[in-house]
Amino acid sequence: MLRSKRPQILTGMALGALWGVLIIGLPQWLGLPYIPAPIALPGAFLTPGLVLALMIGRLAQRRFFDDAIIDGEPFAPGSAAETDQRVLTNTVEQLVLALAIWPFAAVTLGGAVAIALGLSFALMRLVFWGGYHLSPPLRGLGFAGTFYPTVISGIWALAAWA
Repeated sequence: MLRSKRPQILTGMALGALWGVLIIGLPQWLGLPYIPAPIALPGAFLTPGLVLALMIGRLAQRRFFDDAIIDGEPFAPGSAAETDQRVLTNTVEQLVLALAIWPFAAVTLGGAVAIALGLSFALMRLVFWGGYHLSPPLRGLGFAGTFYPTVISGIWALAAWA
């Protein structure tokens, strides 16, 4: 009998939402000094950029060492390379969302929040990547731990700005 994965994924997503509140709230609750956005944002995007480069490099390595895909052929459905491509695509989508929201959050809430977002993003993308290969609950946590902090930072910043 097949067991539903939804409760495990939902748990991962709930933990990711809690993670988001902590990532945005802790820099403020700890009273960290205000870091201007122009100073913080380059650092905030550095670790997500490095994780993105790692993902791109892994796909390039897969292509280089596999004669079936070395010339840019589509990945076999269900293959590890296809999974990595899905993770890369979702990571780019998440980075676009971050580019739309993090600057406003950094200006409004301070650069420490942006730096926390960047470090969290990198960590949770690695959890998502590993989870995509190993475990649906980890995938849910990794997705939610990337998505919710960005969305929560936007809502929190908007509330603080208003």
